[in-house]
Amino acid sequence: MTTNQQPTTTLDVRPFKVDIPQADLDDLQARLANTRFPAEAPGDTWDLGTPVSYLRDTVDHWLTSFDWREQEARMNEFPHFLTEVDGQTIHFIHVRSQHENATPVVLTHTYPGSFVDFLDVIGPLTDPEAYGGSAEDAFHVVVPSMPGMGFSTPVADGGWTMERVAGTWDKLMRGLGYASYGAHGSDNGAMVSRELAILNPEGFLGAHVLQLFAFPSGDPAEFEKMGPSDYAALEFAGWFQTVNGFSHMNGSRPQTIAAALSDSPVGQLAYNELFENFGNGTGLMTRDQVLTQVSLYWLTNTAAGAVRYYHAEKNVEARVNEGPIGITVFADDFKSMRPFAERDNTNIVSWTEQPRGGHFASIEVPDVLAEEIRAFYRKEA
Repeated sequence: MTTNQQPTTTLDVRPFKVDIPQADLDDLQARLANTRFPAEAPGDTWDLGTPVSYLRDTVDHWLTSFDWREQEARMNEFPHFLTEVDGQTIHFIHVRSQHENATPVVLTHTYPGSFVDFLDVIGPLTDPEAYGGSAEDAFHVVVPSMPGMGFSTPVADGGWTMERVAGTWDKLMRGLGYASYGAHGSDNGAMVSRELAILNPEGFLGAHVLQLFAFPSGDPAEFEKMGPSDYAALEFAGWFQTVNGFSHMNGSRPQTIAAALSDSPVGQLAYNELFENFGNGTGLMTRDQVLTQVSLYWLTNTAAGAVRYYHAEKNVEARVNEGPIGITVFADDFKSMRPFAERDNTNIVSWTEQPRGGHFASIEVPDVLAEEIRAFYRKEA
């Protein structure tokens, strides 16, 4: 797909480098060394939440083997920038392909993830030929940090919803000179990308997401279209409701949990058990990949900004999306239910399923996700 956009920026964009002060890293080490672990539950399994044995092993690795500076250097392999949009500082990675007519795309991260989610897909998207692909599949990639998360701080004001972030991303992309662009995301990023599809601004090329969060309304007739895979997805959603206590806490008392997370790096690790898919054995992230994300939350002190999105979204009225959207469902992720997804999204242009990968597919199976994104925009071309 070609767009013939120009790289001229109308934003005040300044370079940024990830460079955490050594004093902050020393403080983290001291806190980890002085961790007071909770008493173990009987059996010390994942049944009641993050096991103490998992915490002890991971904290030991954090202290003795994990190298933040190595991860920081990996982040800085890509060009980072800061700008202001409507008074809010926005941090983003921006990598233009060598192919001038590449498709611009904005990638929005998960919760509890960050811009780090996409480090392994930037190369395959911007330089597909180096990864066995075709020049026609090239993308100009923009990876922002959601306001209040990562380095998009401080938060200028309250009330950040997914709809508001989508509007900010549209201004960001147009301010970077892209008159036409697409969007991709997972989790919070999927919600922001869907909001962009609802907005459907001029030149929008469609949204590709990993989840369409749509549920039964209570009308028995809705179940007439349910197939075996939809019932399996419904069963998975039921299981998820038994382990997602974090969403209830974030949605009801965000500042209460933020106080705990902001004062304990091990508390942040335990609370972010979604990285391990709640211990059901399907997560593919390495220990260093988990600790990179948890360390970033800790070192930027952005737990409060992250959890408040859940509270902000509580009173948002549901809307039908008529803009173009496509979905890839990964085997060990939230399973979207097609009848309800089609009810809430009237222009689903692609629906594919992958047998391997989960909630953090961009980290777990980046090559597969990159191809899914390429395939979606081929359809939209």
